[in-house]
Amino acid sequence: MKNQNLIIVFTRNPELGKVKTRLAKTIGNASALKIYTFLLEHTEKTIKNIASDKAVYYSVKVRDHDIWDNTIYQKHLQEGDDLGYRMLHAFQDAFQKKYQKVVIVGSDLFDLKENHIQEAFKELENHDVVIGPAKDGGYYLLGMKTLHTNVFKNKAWGTSSVFKDTMKDLQKFKIHHLEKLNDIDTFEDMEHNSELKKLIIQND
Repeated sequence: MKNQNLIIVFTRNPELGKVKTRLAKTIGNASALKIYTFLLEHTEKTIKNIASDKAVYYSVKVRDHDIWDNTIYQKHLQEGDDLGYRMLHAFQDAFQKKYQKVVIVGSDLFDLKENHIQEAFKELENHDVVIGPAKDGGYYLLGMKTLHTNVFKNKAWGTSSVFKDTMKDLQKFKIHHLEKLNDIDTFEDMEHNSELKKLIIQND
């Protein structure tokens, strides 16, 4: 019997020059890749022991031999023309497989902890949707127990309006907000983080 809860992680394949491009403009491609790889490993460690099923969705190609253990993680390729449709497809697939509670989380959060995801599943008992707002105006976590299609459509993904526009789509529903976290997209997002700054390769 599978678990009734599912955690979805969206990840970019960690390739030089293809990840954290805004961050790379300041610190270089090699350092940006090193930091993204660190954040991926942090995400995997954070969710690995949570009592739920888990699925990782790759941006380019599904990998068998990587940090995502095939015996723990279902593996899929993201499908869709933009982030919204890619998330919509992942949620549709999860609900078609009869999962009761589905949570999607990003893979670039230094501050993500196991308790954020545990709280999301717990609060879905009494709320329609759980959302974790990001400091840049987006969100780092979205949890549902039925599919709300509108939240994935007509958004300017990657901009500061995403969270606000998503809230408009959900104004008739009961929402639980997690604490606001900082995802790492630019150097400003990590300039006060000594652990991440240690990963910068000098003369990159």
